[in-house]
Amino acid sequence: MCKKIHVSDEGVLFLQQNPCLCDAYLLCAEKSRCYKIAPRFYIGGSLLSRVLSSAVLGVDAYTVEVEVDIRHGLPSFATVGLPEAAVKESKDRVKSAINNSGYKFPDDRITVNLAPADIKKEGTGFDLPIALGILAATGVLPQGLLTEYLILGELSLDGRIKPVRGSLPVALLARDSGLRGMILPKENAREAAVVDSIEVLSATTLGELVEFMCGLRPIQPESVDIQAIFQGTPPYEIDFCEVKGQEHVKRALEVAAAGGHNVIMIGPPGAGKTMLAKRLATILPPITFEEAIETTKVYSVLGMLGDSRALVTNRPFRSPHHTISDAGLIGGGHIPRPGEVSLSHNGVLFLDELPEFKKNVIEVLRQPMEDGYVTIARALTSITYPARLMLVAAMNPCPCGYFSDPNHECTCTYTKIHRYRSKISGPLMDRIDIHVEVPAVSYKDLAGQDDAVTSVDIKERVNQARATQSERLKRTKIHCNAQMNNRQIKRYCSVDSDSHALLEAAIDKLGLSARAFNRILKIARTIADLEQAADIAAHHISEAIQYRSLDRSTLFT
Repeated sequence: MCKKIHVSDEGVLFLQQNPCLCDAYLLCAEKSRCYKIAPRFYIGGSLLSRVLSSAVLGVDAYTVEVEVDIRHGLPSFATVGLPEAAVKESKDRVKSAINNSGYKFPDDRITVNLAPADIKKEGTGFDLPIALGILAATGVLPQGLLTEYLILGELSLDGRIKPVRGSLPVALLARDSGLRGMILPKENAREAAVVDSIEVLSATTLGELVEFMCGLRPIQPESVDIQAIFQGTPPYEIDFCEVKGQEHVKRALEVAAAGGHNVIMIGPPGAGKTMLAKRLATILPPITFEEAIETTKVYSVLGMLGDSRALVTNRPFRSPHHTISDAGLIGGGHIPRPGEVSLSHNGVLFLDELPEFKKNVIEVLRQPMEDGYVTIARALTSITYPARLMLVAAMNPCPCGYFSDPNHECTCTYTKIHRYRSKISGPLMDRIDIHVEVPAVSYKDLAGQDDAVTSVDIKERVNQARATQSERLKRTKIHCNAQMNNRQIKRYCSVDSDSHALLEAAIDKLGLSARAFNRILKIARTIADLEQAADIAAHHISEAIQYRSLDRSTLFT
């Protein structure tokens, strides 16, 4: 006895009902014969299937086995394996999607297990593997392909497959696990296809994917041209030549870009601090493919890539408002999500009006600025997100903004100024390599000719300096001078007797800390690299010391 369960353009799908054996057949109208689709055996009165899927923890993916058990009994649908609310609700989406795609949803007792069961599952990406598991358990689909691919996707009620988050980390997992590839929504295909050595298959509807699994419809693997993606990166619409005057600030930002150093600019309103900071990204070295993958993973898990973008090919520039919370800046939540520091990974985090941020918010920057990552601990798990960034901060010298400005009178009292500046702690200021004053622009500079140096010219020098650093540090895991540790500083930042005398005077007069001393050496090494000098000279040390003029001993007294 056979039961018709699906009608399609290719033929009629029948299900043979037998207490011991359940076989699916496809009756092809053109050839007038039946094709056996997938044999399924009862095991203790139940039908079993297994589908490989994945979930994301932090910015890395892990394998999730979706096990479906269907047995005789009152109709029910239970999902186990620590599912959160969105996963539990998938049963209604899956049932409607299967029925509206022309297949029969079984009126039996269904149990879905998401293994490993000790990790909380979230998101809607399990809809598609659960639906395929049910169809495989009832004999509609063959089991083989379901364990050769990582499958994820959200289902709409009419059977359409909707995009999900975290496709890139899942693609990397499929490659590292030695699987054939992954199956995912059409909108996520380009993002996953940047990973080579795997097949990336995409579909728009559940019915289309079922026909592929049954061998009735081919699906071509998605492919992207990595070189074309990088070549298609749009140019910046801003340039350093648009900034009038402030040549010493441009020089400081060039040094910062060449060595990956953190910067703080202090000056009155309208001096051009924000304008200069936004143009810093235009002189940074091009992002490498490895850095692009790391950065794209963060944007992928947050669903911030969009449908058309496969990779983040420009270094990020993030500028959060000063009302941001510590969780928004550093990351957090019930299930920890990346914050602005992770979205700035391999790029720039710009904090305008730094003292306006809550003190507890900016103090959480200490760890990522020092270590290049941020760890968020919760009761059930601890997640680490990448946060290797350049911090660029801007602030006024006082609440009214005109302290030490010769053209405006400051109305702030000493107490107000001290309270305003003390919002930035000494340890945080120590972690900022370059301090530079940005005075008001004079009329002569504003009315001058447009003969300023362009971002292209500055970027060329920066790239040369970075190439020197990459060659020097090629046997390490770091890429620029700002990331050097104490051992590397001792090895690559040796100085002569004249430089030692300058450093001794600076420490005695400015009251610099040991961390500030090391940062001066790093900056001097970068200045020497810009000049393509093999050794650090006294004038390199002298310029580097000037970039500590806003240290705590002078700024906060």
